[in-house]
Amino acid sequence: MALPYVHDLGDGIHVIDTGFHRDDFDAAYLVVQDGHALFVDTGTNFSVPRLLAALDDLGLPRDAVDHVIPTHVHLDHAGGVGLLMQQLPRATVLAHPRGARHMVDPSALYQGALAVYGQAQMDRAYGQLQPVPAERVQATTDGQTLDWHGRALHFIDTPGHAKHHHCLWDEASRSWFTGDTFGLSYREHDTARGAWIMPTSTPVQFEPEALKRSIDRLMARDPQAMLLTHYSRVTDVRRLAGLLFEQIDAMVAMALPLRAAPDRHAALLAGLNALYAEQLRRHGVTDLAAALAGLELDIELNAQGLGVWLDRDDGPR
Repeated sequence: MALPYVHDLGDGIHVIDTGFHRDDFDAAYLVVQDGHALFVDTGTNFSVPRLLAALDDLGLPRDAVDHVIPTHVHLDHAGGVGLLMQQLPRATVLAHPRGARHMVDPSALYQGALAVYGQAQMDRAYGQLQPVPAERVQATTDGQTLDWHGRALHFIDTPGHAKHHHCLWDEASRSWFTGDTFGLSYREHDTARGAWIMPTSTPVQFEPEALKRSIDRLMARDPQAMLLTHYSRVTDVRRLAGLLFEQIDAMVAMALPLRAAPDRHAALLAGLNALYAEQLRRHGVTDLAAALAGLELDIELNAQGLGVWLDRDDGPR
């Protein structure tokens, strides 16, 4: 029986709506090749039943899963890794070298998220993080190629959103699994012009110039599509890359004069709301109030991330 939260994208790639926050917000990917499987991103602990149900629906046993690959260790991408791995006897986690240790000991990861979200939200949205045995975690390297049952998968280091972020190129579909490096694009904002996209500066490691370099590296392979965690596949990637560059620059230009503002966070929120309202209006979105309400969490996190960037010793000059 087909599951309503799993969709076949072709080339053995299935997108799974993890159910985090709302529908069509947070994706995990299940890739199938010659009876073997891997997951890219997992959502949270509460997403794990959906991931396991997707395996069952495709007739794949637990031991068919070779790898679990978080694009980075933010909890909407990697919070469920430890719990999922308990159900996958043969799987290995392939994590960015800066993130691998957090899969083995997630205590610092949990405390960092707790400082951002608070205990009530942590309990409601994420639960307790589960460790992965060290022998089941491998760190990737920039430029590494994995020959996975005849399917070439290529890892690159993509800082800018987070220093512990890598992206995964799938040669078979000529697509990147981009995590948060290629921004956020929700399907409710699609118009006759196509998809709309926005960068994410979620705290605490936003680096605008590094993010632009990472996007350039993604575009260098002339991808046919980007497979986003938020949310699902987008095409017309050159236009979308242009939108990302435009908005990254606009976010920086808006934020810099506010570095010493007395109520900086409120000013950053107002500036981001104005920026995205204008972008959405130009894209043909008619109900701007509803669109901005749907982006409230992302705008809040972007404002927090810009604030951290403004305060960093190695931040803007």
